Amino acid sequence: MQLWVDKYRPKNTKEIVGQEDATVKLLGYVRELKRYKGKAALLYGSVGTGKTSLPYAIANELDLEIIEVNASDFRNEDSINATVKPALEQRSLFFREKLILVDEVDGLSGREDRGGVSALAALIAKSKFPIVMTANDPFDKRLSPLRQKSLIIQLRQLPHEKILMLMERICKKEGITYEPSALSMLARRAGSDLRGAITDLQLLTYEDKKLERSDVEELSERNREDKLADALMRIFKSSDINVSLNALENVDEELDRCLLWIDENLPREYLRPGDLSDAYYYLSKADIFRNRIKRWQYWRFLFYMKALMTAGVSVSKEKKYEHFVNYSSERVLKFWIAAQKYRKRNNIAAKIAMNAHTSKKKALQEIPYLKIIFKKDKLMGGAISQQLGLEKEEEDWLAA
Repeated sequence: MQLWVDKYRPKNTKEIVGQEDATVKLLGYVRELKRYKGKAALLYGSVGTGKTSLPYAIANELDLEIIEVNASDFRNEDSINATVKPALEQRSLFFREKLILVDEVDGLSGREDRGGVSALAALIAKSKFPIVMTANDPFDKRLSPLRQKSLIIQLRQLPHEKILMLMERICKKEGITYEPSALSMLARRAGSDLRGAITDLQLLTYEDKKLERSDVEELSERNREDKLADALMRIFKSSDINVSLNALENVDEELDRCLLWIDENLPREYLRPGDLSDAYYYLSKADIFRNRIKRWQYWRFLFYMKALMTAGVSVSKEKKYEHFVNYSSERVLKFWIAAQKYRKRNNIAAKIAMNAHTSKKKALQEIPYLKIIFKKDKLMGGAISQQLGLEKEEEDWLAA
């Protein structure tokens, strides 16, 4: 199934939502390139405001061939010259004019940058074609050479009314019935992230083509807590290592559970065998660090575990997959839930064994009797809990 963010990407400038000033400025730059000789256009704004969609709409409207490269994939001088330079020098196969889109240019300013910014600035000065760059934050001092050679254009945050208008249009085309209050709530919760709002709408209406207020209420606010499915989309769909590396930062779930979600959904997302093999290599390394943390309590390994299971998996693909996957986890999570259950049981048995000076195997046989006591006699259960030093979750498990 096709992603709606791609299906409903604007075909021309008339379909661009809420960015009239930016559209006029970028159109002027592309049409009158001679006036801006030796300069690029640098679009910046928050996530989901249309930084990538706008150049595509203009290219389609003016019948330009658009060539897109992602700057975060090409950090040094050699790789910039090997990818961007040929695009600037070669004529189009069908003799059309070209527009070069360098996406996520702030990815060039990372630690691995070895002359990438300077190399791109030098190519801009010689380009005969319009170059459009995008960035979330273009004011990093390391991007100064690019800012000096750019027409800087800001994309404004979108009011929720504009997002709501477009979502109503999508619902009509997709045959979705919705409660008006639910759709309005979804538009507000997205902040100014139009792409995120469309993604949420597709996820919530994927099965029954209906949107109710109760569906939206289950979503946490986007800027406070992301659902695991949203985090997986940032890992699997993004080509920006910074986006994938931080994908789990606002997810209120244990990392063990996140790892299992990635494990189960990987084969649904990565269809090329090489991509899948590389991704599982990094995921297996993350699992090794997870076991070392649990066994030796080496919590400094947590950073490596998170980096491998997010950025490692993300960079394993040759290019982004366009198909839609309804991320879920059933089989593996059942194993995880069972493991959590037995983990509590084993922890309780270990505490019984230590206090009763017996074996853990013998202590396990006593747990059914403890469960009866905790259910029938709270006072006695409390005394036993205090004697054994049980945690609250272990008490709850015995009483359940």
